[in-house]
Amino acid sequence: MKLLVVEDDKKIGSFIAKGFKENGFVVDLAVSGTDGLHLATTSQYDAAILDIMLPGMDGIALLENLRAKRITMPVLILSAKHTVDDRVRGLQAGGDDYLTKPFSFTELLARIQALLRRSAVIPDSQTLTVSDLQLDLLKREVTRDGQHIPLQSKEFALLEYLMRNPERIVTKTAILENVYDYNFDPQTNVVDVLVCRLRNKIEKDFPNKQTHIQTIRGMGYVLKSAQ
Repeated sequence: MKLLVVEDDKKIGSFIAKGFKENGFVVDLAVSGTDGLHLATTSQYDAAILDIMLPGMDGIALLENLRAKRITMPVLILSAKHTVDDRVRGLQAGGDDYLTKPFSFTELLARIQALLRRSAVIPDSQTLTVSDLQLDLLKREVTRDGQHIPLQSKEFALLEYLMRNPERIVTKTAILENVYDYNFDPQTNVVDVLVCRLRNKIEKDFPNKQTHIQTIRGMGYVLKSAQ
């Protein structure tokens, strides 16, 4: 899942980004309202975390711009402004939730997960299923034939992306854009290494099962359902 964080305090922004990355999210961080608006209108995000007091364009104006452009992604306002009037103003401008600073990261994570559930980005079942593979989006757990498979955060993010696009060839560039949140040298083998690690984990203990992740030479990878 891809998250936009618009926060001008670099320490807070880095803290939020680090926490969500550790939970398997891809995070883009903007430090001004104008940068946030540019990212939100040129890329697709599952949700956004938005400060109010921002340089260039304040968070309320940014939010109103997004809603005027019919961008409906869930937005959580994270602000030091804590009066009832502040919260009402933020929600009336189009915010879906409001959390005041200082805050607990565990609460912030739980609120974002709740917004994703309500917006149907996470299905009601909270799981993705491709034949005998199941991925629980909230518990961050993967099973195959009921057997638990422990994955690191990037392996989980890659499997989630593949399971959202079953039977479709996904290129290395698409994986870099959707699993990583920064650009690599096009010649890097980071994707090959990650796919190899993931394939090993979901295949090694199932020698009699069909291979799920297949390499399409010169094109990319595809997650196949069992026949």
